[in-house]
Amino acid sequence: MHPFIAPDFQPRWSACTADSIEPAIRHSLAEANDAVEKIAAQNLVEATYESSFLALENATESLSRGWGRLHHLDSVSDNPAQREELNKLLPDVTDFYSSLSLNPRLFAVLNTVAESAAAKSLTPIQRRHIEETLADFRNSGADLPDDKKARIAAIDSELSSITKKYSENVLDATNAWEIVITDESKLAGLPESALASAAANARAKGIEAPAWRFTLHQPSTAPVMQHAHDAALRKTVWQASVAVGGQAPFDNSDLVWEILRLRQEKADILGHGSFADLTLQRRMARDGETALAFVEGIHGRIHASFMADCQQLSEYKAEKTGTAPEPLEPWEMSYWAERRRKEQYDIDDEDLRPYFPVNSVMEGMFGIATKIFGIAITQRETVFLDPNIQSPISNTQSLPETWHPEVTFYEIQDSSTGNHLGSFYADWHPRESKRGGAWMNSLHTGELGEPHLGLIIGNMSPPVGDTPALLTHREVETIFHEFGHLLHGLLSHVPVKSLAGTNVAWDFVELPSQIMENFCWERETLNLFARHHISGEPIPDELFRKMVAAKNYMSATVFMRQLALGKLDLELHIHTAKYLGRDLAEIDREILAAYRAPSKTQGPSMALRFNHLFSSPTGYAAGYYSYKWAEVLDADAFTRFQREGILNPETGMAFREHILSKGNSAPPEVLYENFMSRPADPSALLSRAGLA
Repeated sequence: MHPFIAPDFQPRWSACTADSIEPAIRHSLAEANDAVEKIAAQNLVEATYESSFLALENATESLSRGWGRLHHLDSVSDNPAQREELNKLLPDVTDFYSSLSLNPRLFAVLNTVAESAAAKSLTPIQRRHIEETLADFRNSGADLPDDKKARIAAIDSELSSITKKYSENVLDATNAWEIVITDESKLAGLPESALASAAANARAKGIEAPAWRFTLHQPSTAPVMQHAHDAALRKTVWQASVAVGGQAPFDNSDLVWEILRLRQEKADILGHGSFADLTLQRRMARDGETALAFVEGIHGRIHASFMADCQQLSEYKAEKTGTAPEPLEPWEMSYWAERRRKEQYDIDDEDLRPYFPVNSVMEGMFGIATKIFGIAITQRETVFLDPNIQSPISNTQSLPETWHPEVTFYEIQDSSTGNHLGSFYADWHPRESKRGGAWMNSLHTGELGEPHLGLIIGNMSPPVGDTPALLTHREVETIFHEFGHLLHGLLSHVPVKSLAGTNVAWDFVELPSQIMENFCWERETLNLFARHHISGEPIPDELFRKMVAAKNYMSATVFMRQLALGKLDLELHIHTAKYLGRDLAEIDREILAAYRAPSKTQGPSMALRFNHLFSSPTGYAAGYYSYKWAEVLDADAFTRFQREGILNPETGMAFREHILSKGNSAPPEVLYENFMSRPADPSALLSRAGLA
């Protein structure tokens, strides 16, 4: 069996080499085509739910498995040969998936079954499966005449190729830049952890000491922008960061407009005023204008606080430098904000870092989940086999393989039954072959009662020498966030795979992830994992009080950044014709005039490097507002934990039962109200942020 599509629960990653990609995908494509043809050719009178909707679920199982593993390796272990094979196969795989909804015989079979008397006696979840599948077909053009179906298929193929190129440009531009400092005096202000990491990075590249190497990966740039006294160094790093995706040979400018044009054309053909309306019709917001009104409504409530943040920061810098208050440069904002925070609250992010070694964070997080969600988590021994050096050997055959030596592997069991619910990989540190950011993904959705397989990925502060990886508190929140997504996938208990796990409305999917971040702020839960990596002592009371006191420092500014990204996204996908083809930097300033801090220098548009929006045919396009939308839900839902007990197993099990296990088996509003016994109350979010 081809390794990319082998039904093994634990993939043999070392066998998933570039030369094995095409045979596997071609084989599974042929299988899928045959299965679909069989469904479409059946007698309409004899067709059943099992021979149509369920058969269609199973028809693409092998292809989805192989294509998913390939895209995963593309994200965490990029190499030229693998990239070439993926891009070669991308049009054919895209064409296949596009062809499903455009197949008139297949659509006729599905419609016939949906309208049959037998369908009325199906279970509620089976009927929802029918409704959701038919909605997918109609939203993809199943009702269109042949010429328009052909154009939709062509658009989907073009979008797949162009968005893949966009993503490659961001990764390649990120990896193409470095700065090596040999004069330590230029690094004044940087914490020891950042200096040690940069020195280790230089050594790993064979650069003779003394030298410190910085890259555009987040754990490298963030300390420079926050702490470096040398404004020229900060400016250099900022200029390089905002130039990603905007300069040859990795310029995304034309790709952005082509993606937006194609998305709008698709919306037009399908009878929607905008791509946002097309995308959001089955999400909680329902349409683009509702999502935009949500963003603008929160903006109106926090704008005064945001401008006060900006003014206070400007005055603080003026006071410290003996100059007149004026707008800050973009490379000054994080630096002066951090200096002011230290002075105002007597706290530094570095004060907390020793209490967050990554392994302890993981263990404590597992302890919280074990207590409240009724599960047990066990780490398994793993093996890494470099396909260029090693071959599998007999005593490792039963061990889970990983794609990198740093990757770990875990199993989750149900505490009461001992049933194996799922397994997952964790891969936390940056490398050049890995795209930036943090994410969760599913590699296998089990049948009801079978285990699921997932992964959580990040680009956190790496270990340095003998010192373990010590995280910032924000990085800890990110790990909890991705683990929340993972629990949504691995604790799913839905009989239909396409309705299971994280396959929910996009503006609901962030609820399980964001609610987990709350446990990073409660003393009761922090004590389970925030322990000094040398002494084992918990965070001292005084430091904890400072941490909590500083929690909402410049919270309006933090809010505004998220709102600005959501606003830019929605404007581009609602009013595409208004902006199409214009200078991106100009329209960025136009759209975000009331969302940006006053600044003497304006950078290129975020759209050039906005992977969330442009690195896949849909992704978070017209959906970035979802983070704030779901934050309303998580802030409100967490009030039940606060009321009933942060570690109350009954509350946790209710969340598991009504949210984590249910996937898309019912509308999100219903699932939420089943947990809270009422609709969401938006006031909880602003109260939590100190902005009510």
